[in-house]
Amino acid sequence: MESLMVLVHSPLVGPFTWSLVAKPLQVDGFDVLVPVLTDSGETPPPYWQQHAACVLRALVSIPHERSLVLVGHSGAGSLLPVLAQAARHPVTAYLFVDAVLPHPGKTQLEEMPEELRQLLAEGSRFPNWKDEDQREVLPDGRARQQMLAEVQPRPLTFFEEVLPDVSGWSDTPGGYLLLTQGYRPYLEQAQRAGWPSRTLSAGHFHMLVDPVGVAATLVELMKQINEKR
Repeated sequence: MESLMVLVHSPLVGPFTWSLVAKPLQVDGFDVLVPVLTDSGETPPPYWQQHAACVLRALVSIPHERSLVLVGHSGAGSLLPVLAQAARHPVTAYLFVDAVLPHPGKTQLEEMPEELRQLLAEGSRFPNWKDEDQREVLPDGRARQQMLAEVQPRPLTFFEEVLPDVSGWSDTPGGYLLLTQGYRPYLEQAQRAGWPSRTLSAGHFHMLVDPVGVAATLVELMKQINEKR
């Protein structure tokens, strides 16, 4: 039985970011799940535990022996190991799409630009995108509006959260798809680990611009991972 592809959106946005890619993957014969990450904000338990619970609920009807390929975009990348641990399914691969890599013991805040850290410290929330901020990245107005409608601006406490260390996650094969140059350090880290990688010169939300192309690239990465086994 083929692995179930679980497309995980960043907690800063919503599931629409993956919805268009799911369709061509399904046409290609893959089973796909796009869980919705929700939380109650700054109230306990930690954000990552709430997000893990969302994935667990989404998998409730999937037999435990069914293996998963976890695909994370942007900020979802750092979540993948804790999601895998919570899911209690075998994971055959991790795919990172313009995503941060897991960094246990470190906060997201430590990897953010100083200007943004200062704004958060002053009480601002991020992201605070407006329509014009994303017009070049997402030229299609309908897609842009739907993506922006799901944006979840977060306070400083969200970015200060430290995720637990999940031992052994890096022993599972991985792959990396780079879309924007801001994530190049993570691509280089993936390449040093010997992971297959691809680069598309595109915007951060290219999954909504060329879902067929992104889906095809994910399939290429999975094939290369399988060939290396």
